[in-house]
Amino acid sequence: MCQIHRKRKNILQLENGFSLMELMIVMVILGLLASLVGPSLFNKVGKANQGTAKTQIAMLIGALDAYRLDVGHYPSQQRGLEALMVNPGEEKWDGPYLKKGIPNDPWGVPYHYQNPGEHSEIDIFSYGSDKSPGGEKENADVGSWM
Repeated sequence: MCQIHRKRKNILQLENGFSLMELMIVMVILGLLASLVGPSLFNKVGKANQGTAKTQIAMLIGALDAYRLDVGHYPSQQRGLEALMVNPGEEKWDGPYLKKGIPNDPWGVPYHYQNPGEHSEIDIFSYGSDKSPGGEKENADVGSWM
């Protein structure tokens, strides 16, 4: 009976769990890994937002080109991108030209529309994550001329 009692005692000792020190070591290791991996992940998010903005701008340019083919000219500066969704009083308008409405840029701000544009006949652009002209990386402007 003594051997059975000893085996039972050894089994119970193995099931006690982790010590506070072991848990602290694991937490420190996880913290170090997060500090190494985190910045590179945030960099990827910035690049992804820039790519999304370029894709949305290309989609808007395509819709504006379809508008121009139907109506004969691009919407005025005053009408803006809203003319893609609501007839601005044009007889040959055959919209809406976007299925899901006019998207905001990836940072939640409406795209800027210029007619006439500075870089081409029309310009569509976003100021990036800093929401102001200029900038670098994810703060850089994204436009239809790029």
